Amino acid sequence: MNNLFIKRRTRIVALLCLVLGISSCQDFLEVEPRDQVSDGTLWSSTANADLFLHDVYAGVPTMDSGDPWENYSDNSLNGQAGRTSAILYGASIYTPSNAPNRWALYVQIRKANLFIAKVTASALPDAWKKQRLGEARFLRAYYYSLLWVSHGGVPIITDVLNQSTQGDAIFRPRNTSEETYKFIADECAASAEDLPVTAEAGRATKGAALTLKAWTELFNASPLKNATNDKAKWAVAAATYKKVMDLKAYSLFPDYNTLFFEENNNNVEVIFDRQHLGGTALANYRESYLGPRFVYGTLTGFGHVDPTQDIVDEYAMANGLPITAPGSGYDPQNPYVNREKRFYQSIVYDGSTWLGDLMIMKQGVGSLNATDLNNSSVSTKTGYYLRKGMNTKYASVNNNLNGANFILFRYAEVLLGYAEAQNEAVGADESVYSAVNLVRARSELPPLTPGMTPAQMRVAIHRERRVELAFEDKRLPDLMRLKLAEKVLNGTVHAMKIDMVGGKPVYTVIPAAGGAKVFFPEKNYVLPIPQSAIDKNSKLTQNPNY
Repeated sequence: MNNLFIKRRTRIVALLCLVLGISSCQDFLEVEPRDQVSDGTLWSSTANADLFLHDVYAGVPTMDSGDPWENYSDNSLNGQAGRTSAILYGASIYTPSNAPNRWALYVQIRKANLFIAKVTASALPDAWKKQRLGEARFLRAYYYSLLWVSHGGVPIITDVLNQSTQGDAIFRPRNTSEETYKFIADECAASAEDLPVTAEAGRATKGAALTLKAWTELFNASPLKNATNDKAKWAVAAATYKKVMDLKAYSLFPDYNTLFFEENNNNVEVIFDRQHLGGTALANYRESYLGPRFVYGTLTGFGHVDPTQDIVDEYAMANGLPITAPGSGYDPQNPYVNREKRFYQSIVYDGSTWLGDLMIMKQGVGSLNATDLNNSSVSTKTGYYLRKGMNTKYASVNNNLNGANFILFRYAEVLLGYAEAQNEAVGADESVYSAVNLVRARSELPPLTPGMTPAQMRVAIHRERRVELAFEDKRLPDLMRLKLAEKVLNGTVHAMKIDMVGGKPVYTVIPAAGGAKVFFPEKNYVLPIPQSAIDKNSKLTQNPNY
């Protein structure tokens, strides 16, 4: 959480230690579950109850710096061999016993349920209760949205379960995907009514609840959940995104390069984020784990996100044209010249600099950063390192001083979500152009060509969304909802090999080492229900073909 959350948490822990007569704060922190703290103490004041709610917030995920979800997509590979994204997920050999999953979020859901029950029954001030209950319902809906996107329909539990008193009655069957979606959307709508437009940094707001609702509706309107292409579903998503826009609470932050930096935490574009605090256990380690490996011959980062040639090819030219378009000016033997601004703000490539050092990915010239052709974890597997969101002042191994928040929802995504939904619902009207062109204008790209068909606009929006939101853990759910995974996650992702021939560089696109991917559409659009959960709860049914 932010500094205010940390200071408040420290004060409240100290207070509770005194009230409970516990010999040390460490003893208090080891009490599990937290609902064993006496009701008379925990729910007696807003400050004490806030401690519990902060623990519900603590489950909001940040980027996994060891192996981000982006590596599960076609946007990047982990520079370290042997990671789950490649050896299990990429090869599609995972099982219910070892697959990545979101099931642990039920711990946070139970905490949210307990908070809702206790605060509703408390004598705490009504105005405080209204806002905090809205926050708890939003968080619960957010956790359910992650479960739904990952696993499909899941058990919807809104009461507080206790096996010691309820026995096997705590075990519930799965709700359908449609029931789970409706629960999330309804909870978001209800919490939006009770949440303020602006709030203390890190807390849920009306905009956060509406944006989550819109994203859930967009997912539900997409081909994975909308096989008949019911345009009414797209219209629902567009309308909710429009509500966020109409709040007039957000705008695009002027500088895409520093949008994600610590000094710009909670800026005008941020709708909801996971708070971090440098120098503590809540630090953000992305520069250390995701950044370029060797600078001036010294290991400076671990390269856990190596952008693929596939995403590099999506960045337009400075004139706004895709590299494949006639008249774009793209030269495959001079590929990094005259590209759009976001390319230079997002990608470390051969001939660019990092921390003042010239980055060389060429073969045969003695560079430690030469493209790794053998999946040996020595350097970039793709010929690229990540620059986006990387603050150079924290770029060193195991640096824990960065307090940059991890943005979960921001206004650019709202604009692009609205444009996509509105285009699918009614076509490429003026509002669609306006939304997309706002995002493009920040990166000094010209407006889209007028007169596009809905199909042409769809291609443009999908490209814009992929580039704008690259490396923010958005690509994999997009591949799922759009049913593109069976196409782009079957085969291989690509790298750039650069050889020196006659004193000149020769650029060749090749399959990336460790970049082979397999996707089975009959099962892989959802992750399996963990076998450990099924072993405990016989009422759970497994997803098909697992």
